[in-house]
This record gives sequence, C-alpha cells and structure tokens, in this order.
Amino acid sequence: MNHPHATPATPEAATPSGPGTAPRPPGNPAADGTTPAAPAAAPINPAVTPPAELHRLLSAGLGAAARAWLDQALDEAAAHPGTHGPISVWELRLAEAGRRCGGAHADAVRVLILHTARADTEALTRVYDQGTADERRAVLHALPHLVPGPDARPLVEDALRTNDTRLVAAAVGPYCARHLDAHAWRHAVLKCLFTGVALDRVADLARRARGDGELARMLGDYADERTAAGRPVPEDLHRVRALALAPADSAPSTPSHTTDDPHGKES
Repeated sequence: MNHPHATPATPEAATPSGPGTAPRPPGNPAADGTTPAAPAAAPINPAVTPPAELHRLLSAGLGAAARAWLDQALDEAAAHPGTHGPISVWELRLAEAGRRCGGAHADAVRVLILHTARADTEALTRVYDQGTADERRAVLHALPHLVPGPDARPLVEDALRTNDTRLVAAAVGPYCARHLDAHAWRHAVLKCLFTGVALDRVADLARRARGDGELARMLGDYADERTAAGRPVPEDLHRVRALALAPADSAPSTPSHTTDDPHGKES
C-alpha cells in the first residue's frame, strides 16, 4: 500500500513589527537577527478527525524519517490486520510510536495504525488491557472510528474509574457521548469535575446536558459540598448546570465549545 506524502503548507508572512513596516518574507531574520517562529499548528484531535485526514496531517507534520517509519507501520498493519498469533506486528508499532514520531503526534499515529489494522473490539480490549497509559489513550480515541456499537463501553468505564486525567479526557469523547447511558454519562461529567478535566473535553456536552434535571441536581449538590468545605466551585459547573436547567427543547443561545457528535441521544 502506498501512502502519499502531503507537502507542508508554506508559513504565512510574519506580522509587521510596527506602523509603516513592510511584511518580512517567511523565514527572513528580523532586525535583531532572530527568525520569527511559524505559527503553531492546532493540535490534532484523533477521536474526531477522519483517518484519511489524520494521515494527511501527519504526513505534513512529520519529518522524513518519521514519515518513512509511519508508512512502513501502516503497510504492515494493512498486510496483517486483526489478530495474528500472540501479538500482531502492528501492536509492536504502537509501542514505538512515541519514540519514532514524537509525543505530539503519537496519539494520532497510534489511532491511524489501529484503524489501518481494522482492530475489532477484542483486539482493542487486548491492547487496552496490556498497554501503557499512552496506548490505552489511543484505544479510547480510536473507538469512534472502529466500534459502531456499545461493545467497547467497558473500556470507557474502566478509564473513568482511574485518576489519570489524560485517560479521563480521552474517555469522554464521541464514543462516550454515543453509548453511555444517562446515569453513567452524568457520573462521567462529575468525574471530570473531580479530577480537574475541563468540561469542554466532554463530547456533545450541550446536547446531552440540556434539560437534564437529574444532572442539574447532582451538580448543585456537588457545588454545595464544595462551598461548605470552603473550596471554590469550578466555573465549568455553573455553565453546565445552566444548560441542565434549561428546557430540553430549547436551542443553545451560543455555539457549544464541545465536540458535538451527530448521533442521536441514546440515554
């Protein structure tokens, strides 16, 4: 399988340093001899980015050696999908992803390998159970791409029992929004508050929270406990409680900051 290499976009010209100053061409040194840094690329959210787009972004963002390694890993995953023997070759590549491609790209690389290998729920569960926290996080990000039904809910529920904030943040993605029932989803929201995970990480938050009176009650109780203990109440809580107290059929007055999912409410 051949994997096309996208050409990185050319950085935009640097912002002029003052009135009447002409823009400098990209990469040209400033008056003090320094070279302006290119604008930082937005982080990739591998749970909501289609695999083809993931591959394009990675091809544009990785260096030549990392791109070559990724293409080889994807070829191996495509040639030996699913499960082969005690461990598949693509599972070994998951462990190498951070070292080969860098921590900033590792989640997206692992999700792309899992997708190319067509990992089913059994394979994803094995990787989750046997893998590092980084590999577990990649499995959670891959669930919306690979598991259409609720079979992988135990993985999400397990992640929500941990105090690893990066696992909790990955667990409350689109798969959680689609497949956790109302009771479990409410507790996922509270888990984010307990552990300090921003509620903006909860996929489809506005739709699922709107008009949920039980969620409003739980959030109110939690706010009262914090106040009685002399501890601050997270601003996130007030925003989501206002949503929960709103009529269920009312439209949001402002766009949600969460990653909304097109699937209907299942709880």
